[in-house]
Amino acid sequence: MNRKIFAELLDALMQAVPDAKCDAVEALWRDWQDGTVFDRTAPAPHAVDDAGRPALPGLVEPSALRSRRMGSREGHAAMIHAICHIEFTAINLALDAAWRFRDLPDAYLGDWLRVAADEARHFGLLRAHLRSLGHDYGDFPAHAGLWDMACRTAGDALARMALVPRVLEARGLDATPPIMAKLSAVGDTAALTILDIVLADEITHVAVGDRWFRHLCAQRGLDAEPTFLRLFDEFEAPRLQPPVNNGARLAAGFSEQELARLTGRRVHSEN
Repeated sequence: MNRKIFAELLDALMQAVPDAKCDAVEALWRDWQDGTVFDRTAPAPHAVDDAGRPALPGLVEPSALRSRRMGSREGHAAMIHAICHIEFTAINLALDAAWRFRDLPDAYLGDWLRVAADEARHFGLLRAHLRSLGHDYGDFPAHAGLWDMACRTAGDALARMALVPRVLEARGLDATPPIMAKLSAVGDTAALTILDIVLADEITHVAVGDRWFRHLCAQRGLDAEPTFLRLFDEFEAPRLQPPVNNGARLAAGFSEQELARLTGRRVHSEN
């Protein structure tokens, strides 16, 4: 059977039913690992204003999301829901990265298929936990900030690798430990176990973006770190909010000098 990889990626990207999307992603990744030969011919990618997602949750501006107390049952569930939504959006981000940028090697395609499969697994774990709290995905409003940046960087793989994995997804490296502290305070050990998995995987996902960002910089004869800072300013990317998880960011490919520039702190020379 002549299986066209980009057609299957687009089908998964535009699939609106979460379980069906996750099943499609997991099957693609399993077949890729098994050595299935896919046909890479495809029409040129087109604009995708909104990837496949269910009618709920309703999307609102981040400023419109109502803050709920973590100590309440509803606030606790809303926190898990917010993380669940980030992981669902991350499935679409990985699928779009694989589908959209056709000129990169097979290793790039395999990397983003693996990331999509990881995000689908995270979503499944978090959704099951959310259900154990008496709620489901779609019960609370959410925002579309991650996908908005994907749309803005759709024309250039370099900008995408710089600003989605190395900015927006890297923010998760910073945000997860404080969230885990809050969940620990309310005794949610199940969520802590899931977020341990998520954080470890997300370091590798940011590292994937870092690797391909640096690959593209080298291909274009660009110095990676000044290029990142230029794109960061050009696209008005969101600034780092403390506390910054320096250890996780260094493990994902950032340098001390780069983090210092992003956080406005001074690097002390040993000389």
